[in-house]
Amino acid sequence: MSIINVISLLGGLALFLYGMTQMSNGLERASGGRLEQTLEKMTDNVFKATALGAVVTAAIQSSSATTVIIVGLVNAKILKLRQAIGIIMGANIGTTITAHILRLSEIGDNVPLIMSFLKPTTLAPLAAIVGLLMYMISKNNARRDVGQILIGLSLLFTGMFAMEGAVLPLRDAPQFSNMFASLTNPILGVLVGTLVTAIIQSSSASIGILQALTVTGAITASSAFPIIMGQNIGTCITPVLASIGASKGAKRTAFVHVTFNVLGTIIFLIGIYTYQTLVGFSFWDDPISRGGIANFHTLFNVVVTLIFLPFTILLEKIAYLFIKPTPEEMDRPTDVDLLDDRFLGSPSYAISHARTAVVRMAHLSAENFQRSMDLLHQFDKKKLESAREVENVIDRLQSRVDLYLLRLSQNELTETDNIALSEVLQVVNEFERIGDHADNLCDCAVTLDKSGTRFSAKAMEELDTVADAVSEILQLAVNGYIEKDIHMAATVEPLEEVIDILVETLKVRHNERLKEGLCSLDSAFPFTDALYNLERIADHCSNVGVHVISYSGSGNALDRHEFLREMRRTQTPEYKQKFEMYDNKYFDRIKDQS
Repeated sequence: MSIINVISLLGGLALFLYGMTQMSNGLERASGGRLEQTLEKMTDNVFKATALGAVVTAAIQSSSATTVIIVGLVNAKILKLRQAIGIIMGANIGTTITAHILRLSEIGDNVPLIMSFLKPTTLAPLAAIVGLLMYMISKNNARRDVGQILIGLSLLFTGMFAMEGAVLPLRDAPQFSNMFASLTNPILGVLVGTLVTAIIQSSSASIGILQALTVTGAITASSAFPIIMGQNIGTCITPVLASIGASKGAKRTAFVHVTFNVLGTIIFLIGIYTYQTLVGFSFWDDPISRGGIANFHTLFNVVVTLIFLPFTILLEKIAYLFIKPTPEEMDRPTDVDLLDDRFLGSPSYAISHARTAVVRMAHLSAENFQRSMDLLHQFDKKKLESAREVENVIDRLQSRVDLYLLRLSQNELTETDNIALSEVLQVVNEFERIGDHADNLCDCAVTLDKSGTRFSAKAMEELDTVADAVSEILQLAVNGYIEKDIHMAATVEPLEEVIDILVETLKVRHNERLKEGLCSLDSAFPFTDALYNLERIADHCSNVGVHVISYSGSGNALDRHEFLREMRRTQTPEYKQKFEMYDNKYFDRIKDQS
């Protein structure tokens, strides 16, 4: 085999791997994160999980991608290990679809015209032409994704042709035939299959290489079977690498994948070689075809899955035996766990989880606001410590979400994903600032406690009125964001305007009390600061409402001040109705207190 043939072989392999990557990425982008969400939600029993694992892997053409996603889901404590085991088993079955696609090249010449279009020599250029046109001409992201899938399919076959052409001269080389004859030793064959697959990190690609080598006629069933089984072990390298630095749950998931494939290979080897010794396969020493490799690959994975399906609980126990749980594992999952780096390869899904983290921030900010008002009523050191701890969690979440989305933005994103990412980046800062202002209210309570003073009953009643209005606007903003409810978000602004009027009115009253000497200086500044922070919380809620309306419409961020000025200037009947309702609800209360 000349150096030119080696270069052609490596070039073909590069095209094959790139084509597979392009096809997988196109399929993943076309799914818009729905595949991962399906895996997350529809795995309540092992049989359903196995079926889903097979379907998802067949769809994205990569068992490695599926298992990496599963490692991430287990690491984030979204999936339990038992659910993950079924998906992993199904992924092994789903990955065999690639070999069946590649066997299409066995279609002969004497076939109906419609069948001839399925021949790779015709299908590859046809897919390239159609895919390239769709990718270059169409502005629709969905069509561009389909174009990318077709281009990937074309490159897959083109790489296959190049590998077949490069190894064809080996057909007459006795050294090559002798080398594969030595691989009839099952242990050696399994090791070769494992090593090659671990290096290129794709069982589909290593199966493709083996299928390409069938043109030499040197690959027999006796040498191919152990290699195929070894390839299933080699593909475990990707989830093993993905589990490094992850939780023990993620490590157990990778451990189960390795255990399942190794035990399956051992059982199958014993079964096959026992039968060969006692009875014998008639085709054992005959050259194997692409279709024969595809068939055995599927048979092996289906049979092994059926053998182990009843023993998923045992596999789980073995994983826990080797990787023992710690007391910390029993705790509630941290919110940062949601932002697993393994999800970055699926932008829609990653953004969905970032949004979940922001929603968690919103709830924590609302909780801390309530704690701060409780502290103004009655100071409690333990409650203050709890509020400070929650504020630290909010800050860490905001920092983690920002960094996570920054890394995600470096990927090639669809227009829809870019819009969703921008919205999350905008809103995460609003809820973080709400948390800061709740923390500032805690500082007001600390100042009062240190000075040994308290607000007067009338001042506290006034603050409670504003706080009740702020509590309601905060709930509207949070729920509007969670539900993506434009009408609820639009309700925020009339209430925010009422809160502004409330605050301005109470500032004037407070100044009058100071002039009359009815309020001490020790409580004067905390009262003013409290009013300021309540008003600022309402402002940030207003911003959240604008973001919800903005990104649910054109997808372009609105000029907040211009939007709000226009809303207040036009004052639709619905706006006036809401304003009057909130004015009666809250302003009438401070009238009664005057």
